Amino acid sequence: MTVLFRVLKDSKKYHGYIGLGILASGCATIASLYAPWAMQRLIALITSGDPDVARKSLIMGVTLLGVYILQGVFNYIKGYYTHLGAYKYVAELRLKIYDKLQHLSLRYYSDKQTGNLMSYVMNDAGGAERLFAHVFPDFVVHGLTLIAVAFMLFTINVPLALLSLASVPLIIFANYLYSKRAFPLWGKNAKVMAEMSGTLQDNLSGMKEIQAFNQQASEKERMSQAINKERDAMLQAIKMDEFVRPLIGFFSSVGLVGVIIYGGYLVSINQMAVSELVGFILYLNLFYAPINVLSSLNESTNNAIASCQRVFELLDEESEIQESSDAQTIAKLTGRIDLQDLGFAYKKEQPVLQNINLTIEPGETVALVGSTGVGKTTISNLLNRFYDPTRGRILFDGVDLKQLKLSTIRDNISMVLQDTFLFNGTVFENIVYGLKHATKEQVIQAAKAANAHDFIESLENGYDTLIGERGFKLSGGQKQRLSIARAILRDTPILIMDEATSSLDTKTEKEIQQALDKIAIDRTTIVIAHRLSTIRHADKIVVLANREISEVGTHDELLQHAGVYAQLCQNQQI
Repeated sequence: MTVLFRVLKDSKKYHGYIGLGILASGCATIASLYAPWAMQRLIALITSGDPDVARKSLIMGVTLLGVYILQGVFNYIKGYYTHLGAYKYVAELRLKIYDKLQHLSLRYYSDKQTGNLMSYVMNDAGGAERLFAHVFPDFVVHGLTLIAVAFMLFTINVPLALLSLASVPLIIFANYLYSKRAFPLWGKNAKVMAEMSGTLQDNLSGMKEIQAFNQQASEKERMSQAINKERDAMLQAIKMDEFVRPLIGFFSSVGLVGVIIYGGYLVSINQMAVSELVGFILYLNLFYAPINVLSSLNESTNNAIASCQRVFELLDEESEIQESSDAQTIAKLTGRIDLQDLGFAYKKEQPVLQNINLTIEPGETVALVGSTGVGKTTISNLLNRFYDPTRGRILFDGVDLKQLKLSTIRDNISMVLQDTFLFNGTVFENIVYGLKHATKEQVIQAAKAANAHDFIESLENGYDTLIGERGFKLSGGQKQRLSIARAILRDTPILIMDEATSSLDTKTEKEIQQALDKIAIDRTTIVIAHRLSTIRHADKIVVLANREISEVGTHDELLQHAGVYAQLCQNQQI
């Protein structure tokens, strides 16, 4: 019920659509009451020997035709407007889910599959459509139908009406037991459906690796297990549904059997007219029809509620990164960065950084070096506030990062990563991604600075060439040069280069390094590099070892120190 009430509250701006649908459906229900009455009246006219039966039956027939036309119109209005409201709400809900995913911290994504997260948007949000367009209107309309038809039954014959309603408590009890036992099954089905989506997305994204390592058979088996798990969960829920539905149908039939037996007896002793018995049976069919419909809604209702519950659990997820209510906005930082007694751990028992103290002056180029896993990239993640430190603090221009708007932090930092991500669009769209209002000339200048202009011009459609998902049509070096051009175009006071030239040949790397040296003059640049030859001219080289800063100095100073950095240079023959 909590989920149902939340859907109703969340979709209040669309209640007009569902109200119109319910009103139209109610009118259709009222119209449906005419047919049994007309049949009852016709039989009464025939059995009474009314001489005007032909004219009266013609009037009733024409009226009934008009009623059926009205029913069609009302059912159209109900079907269209409830779905119109439902899909408007689902579209809004999907956008809410997507926006929520955008604002969750990176830690949330550390153990999540992309396909599983996509299932929230594509599958689970659809549960709201089923509740909004089917469950809510049908429960209201069929509930009112039961009341209206029950009134007609009692109008015709009270004892017979009481007999026909005797099986209703059994039907209600069967539905209660079904809902109690079936809901966990549908919840399990929603979960394994998301897991199957996750496995499928992983395999489609990793198709190159699957084929390269000749793992088609094993991945087919893994996919088979995921599919079969979803199938079994679905069948468990359907098994429960298919057991209860015939049971409810049987209870309904028992009521009809009782009416036929007792009604026939009443007719035989002249306590009930034949026309009344026929009319009663026709109304009784109208009475049991909503019960059967409501019973058949159990499957879709429980499935929809389970899906909506998953959606609301996601929407209620608290992001680790919280923006302070009094956070400051600074249009453009100078680029001064202070790390004070900084410590961080992805897991509490496994610290990655500790006791990090470092000051980076505006315009300085600072290189972070050290063996794999010492926390170089972690520092860049902390600077972007993708994570918060477990101890200590980071200051930009003397202001704690937690006191700055996230938009201020990220508008003042450009990043070029080793694992370049490009979107499925054109070259131009990917370069201007961080500066949407950039002109074509600005884009070309940035591409030239990144040594990307010549290869872009050689593409089929130049800057308008579609590059495919994740830049599939480009080489690793070409993708990285587009990423560098994107960062250059953004022109922020802080530039972070995380192994930015690792995919380039020596000649191109040298050319780009010269361009980067030029743009680094007026901005704070943090370079994370394994190739020490690329950071020889850095103003400050920070060597990380054993989760701490072991050495700080220029290239020449650190060589003279003969410590960790000197050993790294010796290993690379620098």
